[in-house]
Amino acid sequence: MTVSDSPGPLPDERRAQVVELLRRRGVVRVNELAAELDVSAITIRRDIALLSSQGLIRRVRGGAVLHGGAVADTLAGSDRDDSPPPRPAPEPKAAAERQLTIGMVVPSVTYYWPDVIRGVREAAAASGARIVLRGATYRASDERRQLARLVEEVGVDGLLVAPTTTGDEGEALVRWLQGAGVPVVLIERTATVGPYHEAMESVVSDHALGAAMAVRHLVTLGHRRIGLITTFQSPTTPHVRRGWRQASEELGLRLDGTPDADTVDQPDPEWQKVLDGVLDQCIASGTTALLIHSDPEAISLVSRSQERGIRVPADLAVVTYDDEVAELCDPPLTAVRPPKSAIGRAAFALLAARLADQDPERPTHRVVIEPRLIVRSSSA
Repeated sequence: MTVSDSPGPLPDERRAQVVELLRRRGVVRVNELAAELDVSAITIRRDIALLSSQGLIRRVRGGAVLHGGAVADTLAGSDRDDSPPPRPAPEPKAAAERQLTIGMVVPSVTYYWPDVIRGVREAAAASGARIVLRGATYRASDERRQLARLVEEVGVDGLLVAPTTTGDEGEALVRWLQGAGVPVVLIERTATVGPYHEAMESVVSDHALGAAMAVRHLVTLGHRRIGLITTFQSPTTPHVRRGWRQASEELGLRLDGTPDADTVDQPDPEWQKVLDGVLDQCIASGTTALLIHSDPEAISLVSRSQERGIRVPADLAVVTYDDEVAELCDPPLTAVRPPKSAIGRAAFALLAARLADQDPERPTHRVVIEPRLIVRSSSA
């Protein structure tokens, strides 16, 4: 591509060009405008969003159209010419009548997330929207690549995403999402942007509350030393640990010597060593109950306890966090169940409401949904 030595148009001039091209053609696509004006697709999407908010044009999937006819020359430099008028573009469907296309990126499509996806799919089907799903790998670079393709190639109307938000790459991804040019709702994640740390829209489970519910359940059964096992790579871990610690301190439980392991997950070769270390610590400290995130680690611990002659729940009560396969353990595991399907439905509803309400003054919404405690044999 040949690059001109002259500077590109200023933002107002560029938006005037967008309006003029629309007046001539009736409809334009984002990728065509980006190539013609030599700017990124994201820049064009921002221009279209601004012009739409000013009532000059109407956004449609993948581009923009005029509001049913010619647009007055309200931007400087939009001089009319004497060329024949273009064929009138068909009247675009109202937002409520046309099909929305929503991009969704989650870190896994096998564990935890299938129920969230199901909730989104149910809500989308009820409203006639289309979902384009992408699975990532808990890496910000992979997530950004998937998201960019959805925005620039698919031309989605909005994004539902569970992004990596920590580290330099995670922080850069959050900034990219803020400037993506389409509405974004975070799922099971929160993030802030700008100098005043303004929150992005999100729908999350109250994992801290769920962990506290587990602790309170165990205390009602007479346990006074309740340990914790979490995996350090899980974004849920900080919330579970906070809820466990806050509830333990409020209830006056002893934490000195009580197992508090933030460690590798069950597939890791070091897991068996960690497991025996935690069980040894339970015996030494008199710990009689454990909260474990998540199900595979909890099932593995129960199995190892039985091999060592530690009875569950008589000697050691166990509560797991996630409830994906907890009831298949022997004994079936008491579990905290995050509201996964409800999270998906609420996330879609929040994004749909944002798309339907073009008011730039609409406040940011953050939705928090409560998990449930499912009592089974491992703690009874």
